[in-house]
Amino acid sequence: MALPPDTQDEMLTERQQAVLDAVLALMVEQGGELTMNAVARRASCSKESLYKWFGDREGLLTATVRWQASKVRAGNYDRTRLDALALRDSLIRFAVNWLGVISSPTSIALNRVAIAQSGGGARAPGEGASLGAIMLANGRFAIGARLKPVLDAGREAGLIAFDDTETAFRSFIGLVGRDVQIRLLLGDTLNLTPAEIERDAARATDQFLTLYGTGNPLPERSKINA
Repeated sequence: MALPPDTQDEMLTERQQAVLDAVLALMVEQGGELTMNAVARRASCSKESLYKWFGDREGLLTATVRWQASKVRAGNYDRTRLDALALRDSLIRFAVNWLGVISSPTSIALNRVAIAQSGGGARAPGEGASLGAIMLANGRFAIGARLKPVLDAGREAGLIAFDDTETAFRSFIGLVGRDVQIRLLLGDTLNLTPAEIERDAARATDQFLTLYGTGNPLPERSKINA
């Protein structure tokens, strides 16, 4: 049985995390032509250790994508005492993390390689899953698994209303991401500062709450800061 996404990431040792960072750096530099020999050289470890930790090249790529996706998390909240302010803060924190990850050179490189490989036709028997399939399972879908409980908690608390969690998740991601990712993938030189990311995340969250909110008012900023 698969472990929850966050649990999987917490099981990595610092040495294994360093190896995955080396894989990400290689993919930024070289694209998808990644070999176990190249990773072992960059990470200063043996191929035997790579195979022991990750199984094979597909396992290494899966762990790498999962490691990158692990940087996207919602803020902390108490599901039993969730209020409008805590929900908004959790959504903003998720949006900030996600925007920061998808606009990074690492994610741009991963997505470009995955897109290029997806047009290569059917894979030969025994060749393993494509990077695109790995990224969908351990990137987009794993990230969705982190945010959907927040949305469900907001619905249970009566703060937002929707019929389908997946649809609500896609609406939120669309408001946050807008055209940023596609522009970056096509070579646009967007340079999102932390302040711009924070501003865009807050704006998208407020738009989402306007669309799905139940009418329970958000606390006024003056009252929050009082």
